[in-house]
Amino acid sequence: MHRPNTDTFRHQGLRKKLVKQLEAKGISDPLVLGALERVPRHFFLDVGFEEIAYEDRAFPIEADQTISHPYTVAFQTQLLEVKKWARVLEVGTGSAYQAAVLAEMGARVFTVERQRTLYDQVRTFQWLSKKYPMIEFFYGDGYAGQPTYAPFDRILVTAGAPHIPEKLIAQLKVGGILVVPVGEGDAQRMYRVLRVSETETKEEIFGEFQFVPMLKGKT
Repeated sequence: MHRPNTDTFRHQGLRKKLVKQLEAKGISDPLVLGALERVPRHFFLDVGFEEIAYEDRAFPIEADQTISHPYTVAFQTQLLEVKKWARVLEVGTGSAYQAAVLAEMGARVFTVERQRTLYDQVRTFQWLSKKYPMIEFFYGDGYAGQPTYAPFDRILVTAGAPHIPEKLIAQLKVGGILVVPVGEGDAQRMYRVLRVSETETKEEIFGEFQFVPMLKGKT
């Protein structure tokens, strides 16, 4: 992938326009909107997408994966209620755009990717590692999470899971929040799971979205 590496006034203006569109669609958290306005989405795409990087749509990346719609990124992040210094586990690094948004909000991010191609690619992304040293990258099975670094304040899954992974719930602090799209087929329902106690969770559902499927193991 050949990435752009210049953030022009035009790009910044397109991000401001995008943020206005997201506000009109119901995104209201100023921390989320501020992060999306500051993080250069075009840096996470091939240079061929540079002119359309700030349209509210998904684009293909390597390994038959996608970078999510900005609205989807904003919606999931808003549900997560990220606080500064929060320890956030992200399942599905992908392009690393979502991880950058979380880091921009002040979170310490532990992000897991099962596709070796994508993991190797983001590890060579020098701008990202310099800008956000608080992001730690792992190659592994997202269903297993990262037990070594648990518990987490927040967990975000960026692929469609057939069910809510129990191992991820176990790695969530009491009082913590897990956001995960759940369902098989073409659409998933967005779940927000609050871990009320060691043995109890509370679930909320927030509409339907489309994600690539969450797969087990490593490739």
